[in-house]
Parts: sequence; C-alpha cells; structure tokens
Amino acid sequence: MKLVIIDYGAGNIKSIQFAFKRLGVDAVLSNNAEEIKAADKVIFPGVGEASSAMKMLKESGLDTLIPNLKQPVLGICLGMQLMCLHTEEGNTNGLGIFQTNVKRFSNNVKVPQTGWNVIKDLKSDLFKDIKENEYMYLVHSFYAEHCNETIAATDYEINYASALQHENFYGVQFHPEKSGKEGEKILKNFLKLEVKS
Repeated sequence: MKLVIIDYGAGNIKSIQFAFKRLGVDAVLSNNAEEIKAADKVIFPGVGEASSAMKMLKESGLDTLIPNLKQPVLGICLGMQLMCLHTEEGNTNGLGIFQTNVKRFSNNVKVPQTGWNVIKDLKSDLFKDIKENEYMYLVHSFYAEHCNETIAATDYEINYASALQHENFYGVQFHPEKSGKEGEKILKNFLKLEVKS
C-alpha cells in the first residue's frame, strides 16, 4: 500500500503520519506529481488559510494535478474546503471537485468551532461501522454548504456538510487523526476503499 500525503506547506502533517503509522502504513510526504499519481491512496491535508494555501497549490502545479487523480483521495479540514467551488476565506476559488461553497460561521457563535461535535446522516463506505452521532474533533471557522455530495452532517449554528464525496474524492471537515478510535476507524475504512469503475 503506497499512501502519499500531499506536501504543499499545509502544516500539521505529523499527526496524520502518526495516525497511519498506528495502522501499520508509512505515509510518504510528497509534492512530486509522478509519486502522487503512482500512490494507491492520497491524503490532501490542510491547516491554515485558504488563499495562501491555494497560492501554494498553484505555484507547484498541484491545483491541476489533484482534480485529475484517479485513486481514492481524502481531503481533511482545509483540504476538503479547497476541493469545493469557492470559499469566503480570502474570497478564494477552490479546485471545483465538490459542487458547493464554503461560508464563514457568523459572530453569533464562538468561532472557530473547536472541540468535539457529532456527525450524523452518514452515507458512505468511509463510515462503515461508525454509529450515527459519533463524536469527532473539529477546529474550523468556515463550513461547506449542503449539496448532493454531502455524506455526513453536523450542527453548529446551522446544519452543514461535515463530509463530502464525489466519485473517488472524499472530504471530511473534522480531523479523523485526532478523533480517537472512531477517527482511526474512518482512516482504516479509507485505506480499504476501492475505485469504482
């Protein structure tokens, strides 16, 4: 199993690498197009600010590579948001993989949402053996609006899409690598996913 974490300066990669190491998989950190294309599975991480992250993707050509990947790809947190059409953070156009937009929570709630919250309305093999209303760990000020590709929902001020799927692309707003045993289960499910032809 060759697992590649896309390296574009998005920070906080270590916790993802450790999480997969616990599952017996050594995740390679790379921004090399050929190495990413040759991987069995790809993680698109993200911690930071959308417009500067998008700038880094464009500078390395990853903005055109990622949407054309054929193997299962998992976007985490900002990674998922950058896979959407547009985000209000820095008024940034995303990769357009998921047909939805990313909005900021209002000032009526504590922003960022930090800590544990439940995921529900689960609809994907990514959530095999995960119970409804399971707690996951989140840190975010922006959220993806619901669309046909929503595969999990969470309530914080409003009901929003906390996971998305389009063909071989998956995105989660929460951090499975920081969500204990259940988060680990999601990563394990991801490793078992096969590309549907």
